[in-house]
Amino acid sequence: MDAADAFDIPRNWTFQDQAVANGFERHVREQLPWYEIATGAVAHVARHYIPQGGLVYDLGAATGNIGRALAPTLAARGAHLIAVEPSPEMAAIYTGPPDSELLIERAECVAFQPFDVAVAFLTLMFVAPVERGPLVEHLVSAARPGGALIVFDKCEAERGYPGTVLWRLALAGKLAAGVEPGEIVAKELSLSGVQRPIARTLLPGRAVEFFRFGEFAGWLVET
Repeated sequence: MDAADAFDIPRNWTFQDQAVANGFERHVREQLPWYEIATGAVAHVARHYIPQGGLVYDLGAATGNIGRALAPTLAARGAHLIAVEPSPEMAAIYTGPPDSELLIERAECVAFQPFDVAVAFLTLMFVAPVERGPLVEHLVSAARPGGALIVFDKCEAERGYPGTVLWRLALAGKLAAGVEPGEIVAKELSLSGVQRPIARTLLPGRAVEFFRFGEFAGWLVET
């Protein structure tokens, strides 16, 4: 680990912390070993719905991961990306496509233009539950016909023993990635009340699941 990227896990997790922002790229790939595969899957799905001259939203853009993954498609099709990130600290080190537009705002507060694709990658679980339904409804209504809403998030746990199995799968992946057990526990406790997994019922019934690893899944909603 690069010492410059190391940081102490805050007692109450927040992205509005410069140390967290600076270490985010390293941290998220350790805590979520499938992060790169999931990013590639989202980019693959998105390119099927981005038209020539289209408009794409990246909600909870962080430091630009999804924007970078979409950059070749955006450039080839002359499409425009609007990245939405509520944390000024994360936005300050955003490295998405240089011609993208960056809004420092909560997705819940954005007046969306008619768009072709919107991606919410590990975002809705940090949105207050009372605001999730209206946000999803707003996105679906703002999407152009033939477009797509792509959601990738942590899901509410399965019931019974399968829930235990999936939870342990996540733990095993983090340990295999070299994360210290103490850091895993500290991160889980830090997320208490800050990160709340989403319910499958949040999304329209037509949503198609295209990726899953343990409690995390990706869905495609055609519009």
